[in-house]
Amino acid sequence: MSLKIHLLATSALLAAVTASAAEAQTRPASGTTIEELVVTAQKREEALQDVPIAVSAFNQDSLEKQKIEGGPNLVLAVPNVNFAKGNFTGYNFQIRGIGSKLTAGSGDAGIAVHLNNAPLISNNLFESEFYDLERVEVLRGPQGTLYGRNATGGVINLISAKPTDHFEAMGRAEYGNHNAIRARGMVNIPLGDMFAVRLAGTYLKRDGYGKNITTGNEADDRDLYGTRASISFTPSSSLKAYVVWDHFKEDDNRSRVGKQLCVKDPGPATLGGLGYSANSGVALIERGFFTQGCQATPVNSPNIFGTVNSQSTLGALYAALTGQQTGDAFAGKMQDPNPYNIESFFDPVYRAKSDIYEANVAWNPTDSLTLSWTGAYSVNDLYTQEDYFRYVPSVAMNATPNPINYFTSPAAVAGVGLPPATYAAIYATLFPGGVINDPQLGARNLFTTVDISGSHSRSYSHEVRLQSDFKGPLNFNVGALKMNYESSGDYYVMFNPSTAYNQLNNFLITAASGTPNPLCTTAPCLGIDQNQQPNRSGHNYYDNYQPYKLDSSAIFGEAYYQMTDTFKWTLGLRYTDDKKTVQNYAVTLSAPGFGLIPSTPASSSVEFKKVTGRLGFDWKPKLDFTDETLIYAFYSRGYKAGGLNPACSAAAGVICPKPTFAPEFVDAYEIGTKNTLLGGAMQLNVTGFYYNYTGYQISKIVNRNALNENIDAKIKGVEVESIWQPVAGLRLNANVGWLDTEIGGGESIDTFDRTQGAAGLILAKSSAASNCVTTLTSAQTALSIANATNDPYVLLGLCSAASTAGAGTLIPGTNAVSVGSNPFGGAISDGVPVQLKGKELPNSPHFTVSLGAQYTWDFGPNWAATLRGDYYWQDKSYARIYNSAADRLDSWQNVNATFTMANADKGWEFGAYVKNATDEHAIQDFYLTDDSSGLFRNAFYTEPRTYGVFVQKKW
Repeated sequence: MSLKIHLLATSALLAAVTASAAEAQTRPASGTTIEELVVTAQKREEALQDVPIAVSAFNQDSLEKQKIEGGPNLVLAVPNVNFAKGNFTGYNFQIRGIGSKLTAGSGDAGIAVHLNNAPLISNNLFESEFYDLERVEVLRGPQGTLYGRNATGGVINLISAKPTDHFEAMGRAEYGNHNAIRARGMVNIPLGDMFAVRLAGTYLKRDGYGKNITTGNEADDRDLYGTRASISFTPSSSLKAYVVWDHFKEDDNRSRVGKQLCVKDPGPATLGGLGYSANSGVALIERGFFTQGCQATPVNSPNIFGTVNSQSTLGALYAALTGQQTGDAFAGKMQDPNPYNIESFFDPVYRAKSDIYEANVAWNPTDSLTLSWTGAYSVNDLYTQEDYFRYVPSVAMNATPNPINYFTSPAAVAGVGLPPATYAAIYATLFPGGVINDPQLGARNLFTTVDISGSHSRSYSHEVRLQSDFKGPLNFNVGALKMNYESSGDYYVMFNPSTAYNQLNNFLITAASGTPNPLCTTAPCLGIDQNQQPNRSGHNYYDNYQPYKLDSSAIFGEAYYQMTDTFKWTLGLRYTDDKKTVQNYAVTLSAPGFGLIPSTPASSSVEFKKVTGRLGFDWKPKLDFTDETLIYAFYSRGYKAGGLNPACSAAAGVICPKPTFAPEFVDAYEIGTKNTLLGGAMQLNVTGFYYNYTGYQISKIVNRNALNENIDAKIKGVEVESIWQPVAGLRLNANVGWLDTEIGGGESIDTFDRTQGAAGLILAKSSAASNCVTTLTSAQTALSIANATNDPYVLLGLCSAASTAGAGTLIPGTNAVSVGSNPFGGAISDGVPVQLKGKELPNSPHFTVSLGAQYTWDFGPNWAATLRGDYYWQDKSYARIYNSAADRLDSWQNVNATFTMANADKGWEFGAYVKNATDEHAIQDFYLTDDSSGLFRNAFYTEPRTYGVFVQKKW
């Protein structure tokens, strides 16, 4: 559907007005008057229409009717919001272009997540489901002077239902397609005059949306549950307290990453007309050193479900060196076209667990003062394992070694120089039939790569707050926060050619003693972990391990001056001190010895001390054409701490990033109005904003590590929200968000297109399997030598700096900066930088549109039926800052519908629902891997169509 049609459809509803995601109320008994929801967005109870902040709120009933079952679904109901999963079990919840588009253990989220106002750095917003909530609040814009943890983009505050002074209970059961079973329940029990307890839980189990076509089992299934126990203590009217234990656990075969996108890159047919070796075996390897694995094509290109040219990967480089793999392990292979199907030797593993313990105490020492304390302690554990490529190779390992290998190369070319017959005998002993016996991956004669992403974290926070409610014009709300967060975890990539390489070297190292042993356990042997589950001891796999610690403290608050009965000034200030420390460990792939090896320095620390704040007013003028109007305008400065880049493992052709990345700052200017009209039958809210965004943190993966960069941008937009209840029982709502983002300047090298079409440059593979750019003439020189010597491994020197000649200058005729000269007389570079000025921020569609209609009618004794439909449309956007054709994400839409029949007196409710009724398979985002993985993209799709029925009983 075109943008014009979308806007016409929206304006038809906005003729009566546009929308509010605050449509979180039940149908009021008073007919057309809209019942208001009370929120605590400003740390005090206020009607939503009285809050001078752009905030959307949903109670549990609204969440159910709109099928907002968890954090990802909020995108369907809040303007200018975007959501997608991330590659390493993370996610990016983005508001007005600001979110978490970085990969860094020491990075912070742009959108803070709170449970009952307590900040959660590690959280299950993506995995867990909403249940037994008083409401969900989504605040848009920088927060910090009222919330304990900084956020440049906004806050998601989950407010759980608290124990009450009367008995109540609820049970709900659903059954849907994919054999989905969902159950939710709650019981609230008062215990005398002072105590009450509330127990709630949720359970979901369903089959996968796809299949593992190798094992025949379900792929991407779910099996999870959550429980929450709350106890309240009210000894007097001036003292109230409650404690909460929130537990979550998931254990299933859900895929951590999405479908792989790749149009195979075979490499150039010639190097500027110079052909490869006449020896076909040599030529095959030579061409593989000039492929990047996957071409930079649009996500909807033909053959997008192709396979990576494995010759571009680090694993295949090992296999070529040992002679185990002659060419592309996935030659001729195409993936299953179903975006939810995978092809893997084993089923994915996804295990997540979290426990959150909270306590909240509020004391009124006087009628005008409230002193409160919120304490929280949380523990999170995550373990995921899956096939790195998620498709099975089409070409087996060589039963006898390819003669074009490193171990039989002449010593003059730095090879081992074994006689071919000797090497063939050793090969047959270690790898009979080409089978590699890998302790982690098993015995296989196929190129196999598996990754594990796991983490353990814990945090605690204490927040103390003093709030006034004086009858005079001046009031305040001040607080202090102390927070500690620690995390550790590993990202393993295990590939059997690296184990084979270590086994071969160990065999040769120990052969000199007369007792060859591929599994020797002391240096100078190359460590091989003999455990099925890696334990950081081996050097036969990639392990990124960097424990992280955050110590954060802040003092913050706001002062309010009621200048007149209708006009109020607000001044907020905040001082933040963030100290971050990372323990540095080197990547030990194929290094002698065992265990972790500390880098230099062994640890890195960085500290940020910043003052931020906000200033503005809200005004309630008496207007003839509205029942009630609120006008507000604010300037606020948001801050998100910088962090530490991962330790860089220097190697030939590898350029290390800066050790740290800078903080983000947002200077936000916002003006808005909230209006109640037509005797309370309509709400119309409009917000306009302008952001000066400096230090935007963005990541790309280079040399198997995250490189985090900072750029500046401008953001502006408008949000229109409304509800209209024209007649009793009928409610219409619509949300429209318009967003315009523009990067202010800077440049960055696009690893997906390093040459940017520059004549005279060619991409080449380094000995670390990273890519570099060099001159075509030097590549032709190297290829001529390789052809003459029948040694393709000569080409791996193209990315090695033999001298610093020309370093820091532009390669003639290009904009690529040279870092030195290779042994063949050519300049080498990271690539041609892309000028970013004028490009859009990632995942920032120009328009988001949400339309909803709900009608309730009464029938029979005390029965009511409700039919609701919701439509969402998101404009096209880009997945990366380069805004290339390969980065474009198409627009997409979603349709949900629910039908319920309820008897309020008897507490029964029955219904049916459908989500994504049109069965759209839309790509929400993608993640680009690095050079040594072949530059494939993991695409994250929307869920397919689901439908089901439910029954609910309340007591």
